[in-house]
Amino acid sequence: MLSHLDKNQQPRMVDVSGKTPTLRTAVARAEMVLPDPVWKALHDGEIRSAKGPVFQTAIIAGVSAAKKTSDLIPFCHPIGLDDCSIRIEASAPHRVVIEAETRVVHKTGVEMEALTAVTVAALTIYDMCKALSHDIRIERVELLAKSGGRHDIEKRSA
Repeated sequence: MLSHLDKNQQPRMVDVSGKTPTLRTAVARAEMVLPDPVWKALHDGEIRSAKGPVFQTAIIAGVSAAKKTSDLIPFCHPIGLDDCSIRIEASAPHRVVIEAETRVVHKTGVEMEALTAVTVAALTIYDMCKALSHDIRIERVELLAKSGGRHDIEKRSA
């Protein structure tokens, strides 16, 4: 049974009132493919546009989005994040990797916050670079790791 459905198959928020707060962490990743005009604008690991430094702005947008996840996803519990860090780097030619790590001591996990952070960071890069090309692709948004709840997940090497 899906956790967001009650016994009558009606949507609901999961009741976490009986759970004990524990340290919850999550890591998510998004990958982007940048076409030539955007890739050529990359200098010293950053793209500077008329709107400002693209990667730095995307980091700020991603952290802000992570803090607002419960406003965007109807059944996410509102939580005050203890930490959210985002790293963006140009990797292989034409590729950018965005990773977010979220942490909180709470009764529920922070994987949706990490996924929201990388997605909004990627959308911010798209928005700030679309004047150069609309052929930017956002790929592989995925949860890499989560810990502190009923089921830990680790998809990345330590």
